[in-house]
Amino acid sequence: MDAATLTYDTLRFEYEDFPETKEPVWILGRTYSVFTEKEEILLDVTSRLWFTYRKNFPAIGGTGPTSDTGWGCMLRCGQMIFAQALVCRHLGRDWRWVKGKRQTDNYFNVLNAFIDKKDSYYSIHQIAQMGVGEGKSIGQWYGPNTVAQVLKKLATFDTWSSLAVHIAMDNTVVMEEIRRLCKSNFLCAGAAAFPAAESDLLYNGFPDGAEVTDRLSQWKPLVLLIPLRLGLTDINEAYIETLKHCFMMPQSLGVIGGKPNSAHYFIGYVGEELIYLDPHTTQPAMEPSDNGCIPDESFHCQHPPCRMSIAELDPSIAVGFFCNTEEDFNNWCQQIKKLSLLRGALPMFELVEHQPSHFSSPDVLNLTPDSSDADRLERFFDSEDEDFEILSL
Repeated sequence: MDAATLTYDTLRFEYEDFPETKEPVWILGRTYSVFTEKEEILLDVTSRLWFTYRKNFPAIGGTGPTSDTGWGCMLRCGQMIFAQALVCRHLGRDWRWVKGKRQTDNYFNVLNAFIDKKDSYYSIHQIAQMGVGEGKSIGQWYGPNTVAQVLKKLATFDTWSSLAVHIAMDNTVVMEEIRRLCKSNFLCAGAAAFPAAESDLLYNGFPDGAEVTDRLSQWKPLVLLIPLRLGLTDINEAYIETLKHCFMMPQSLGVIGGKPNSAHYFIGYVGEELIYLDPHTTQPAMEPSDNGCIPDESFHCQHPPCRMSIAELDPSIAVGFFCNTEEDFNNWCQQIKKLSLLRGALPMFELVEHQPSHFSSPDVLNLTPDSSDADRLERFFDSEDEDFEILSL
């Protein structure tokens, strides 16, 4: 049987449990002991939103594919890392999903923003069609940089979350640039141009009665995505310790990457192994009910997560962080500065206060969804994910 078409129930018993080890288990900024906290580990993993291949959803673009099996794995990983940002934004990092327990409206609003239909903010339909506008045909495989850039554009519609999404290019995070982005007090131009119909508010992750004052707060919650290439064909082992420390930070959203043409969402590590959620399982598409609720068990991985050696990681990745407040961002900056001093750990990217004179920032471009200025965007999108500066010793 083709692994890509195995059902959720078929896969349930095919994964190894966590190894009996004294090494700490790190999951998105939380640390656990296998010996005393195994249930807590599995509950944390299960609580992450798990997006996999789906079949029999409405045709993309009206006449396109009705399944993303075989081509949508990086798009699903992009959904997972972005969904984790929305979970942190609306539910908090300590929120947990329990099978059979009634969840809040905010939970279903987050989940519905990713459902496989054309009017969900971050659906496979929206990602695939936004990619077409940037040179990616529907059904073409995305790299980490491309999916990050597309999600950034889609986020301009999501006025409920009101996120500031920054893609740090050229291996450089500019603090001044981020503060300017997060402190800009304006409603999204895309949402103003295309207001949601009343019937779409719940389905799109925008609940009726959301407070405008919250969306006009002094700091927009930051989703920071950093596309990197950490070697030529294999990951340079000098970056491994730095990569591990990214999972230890409380602001961690994880990493999207994997192996060539096989993407995974990495949420932590234990010892020398990465812990990840695998999208390569085809499940039937789900439809929300009239009240916006949806059968959600298939959106949570209820078996032990997959693991792979860090040395097997493809060097093309994107690292994600979420800073809900300015204090979170300042704390993250301090951690990155300390990490750069860590013996035996080579920095994966540079943190600077001001933008270098030779840079051109993507955040100053018109990135609203109705932008037709594709030429100006071209340098910020990867065609085959070979545009990164290669980091080496």
